Amino acid sequence: MSDHQFGTVVIGGSQSGLAVGYYLKQRGLSFVILDEHDRIGDAWRNRWDSLRLFTPGRYDGLPDMPFPGSPSSYPTKDETADYLEAYAHRFELPLRTGVKVDRVSKPGDRFEVRWGQQTLVAENVVVATGAFNTPRVPAFARELDERIVQFHSKEYRNPSQVQKGAVLIVGAGNSGAEIAIELAPHHQTWLAGPDTGEEPARAGSSFDHLITPFMWFVATRLTVKTALGRKLRDHFIDPPRGIPLARVRRKDFAPAGIERVPRMTAVRNGYPILEDGRVLEVSNVIWCTGFTRDYDWIDLALPTHNGLPIHDRGIVESCPGLYFVGLPFLYSLSSALLGGAGRDAKYVVEHIASKL
Repeated sequence: MSDHQFGTVVIGGSQSGLAVGYYLKQRGLSFVILDEHDRIGDAWRNRWDSLRLFTPGRYDGLPDMPFPGSPSSYPTKDETADYLEAYAHRFELPLRTGVKVDRVSKPGDRFEVRWGQQTLVAENVVVATGAFNTPRVPAFARELDERIVQFHSKEYRNPSQVQKGAVLIVGAGNSGAEIAIELAPHHQTWLAGPDTGEEPARAGSSFDHLITPFMWFVATRLTVKTALGRKLRDHFIDPPRGIPLARVRRKDFAPAGIERVPRMTAVRNGYPILEDGRVLEVSNVIWCTGFTRDYDWIDLALPTHNGLPIHDRGIVESCPGLYFVGLPFLYSLSSALLGGAGRDAKYVVEHIASKL
């Protein structure tokens, strides 16, 4: 095939895309992986400085390459990024970085993958971009006083970005909770939004190490092929909701000086209004409100439900040759985690190979 024609184009070079690449290479199939970042792993490097995974290293490896270091430690975001980059180099996966795909279409028998003036032609396209890329911020955010520093959690790195004065963190899931704990020693901090619950044990605690094997068993065995697995899937994605707190506990907020408050609903005179009518005079607002599901760049008759593509274990039967990996509950709760990427990738590649 030419430099512009491939058997498979994989869009996204993080854990799921790399796992797909591993199995495609094992099969000797023609493919290329496209990633919008300058380096593999940048999707992790560009997150906040103190972020760590919620699963220990023994559950974070991709196919044929265990995660380095202690199997019981919780990798940092930079260690995760470096691992993904090393994985791509070790298996010599064909990559093109700095490529943000604008459009996927299928004008004939083959797919066209476009960015700028460039086009690749492929028999198959595997979308490995994940489900959550575009920050979700309410429309009334633009009504906040211009003196208030505001940004989404995707842009947060460390406390130096926050100006002097009080902070309102909107969204009380894991991102909001961890950022609140980090800022509370230096700022009056309010944490707004509904309670998302908490996992049975704090990530990294002795009890957590004890029950993690069972939790991983549940995360991998309760699949969408089981009634309980489907119920668990629907609980988290229909409608979308934050996952339970992992490293931060509810009991941590008050001692840290964090005040839990109701949902933010509007803006009055440039300041946030809470669901109970209270107005907060803050200097900073951090939106930990999640991400929208955006597939407008896929110019196909893509069936969706609640913004997610309809598929069978990543196979889009209504559009032969189109696949997804890395989606929440693609097959089980582990599908969106590093350690679960391999199983889903192998299944998708086996389907691709079966057509040859």
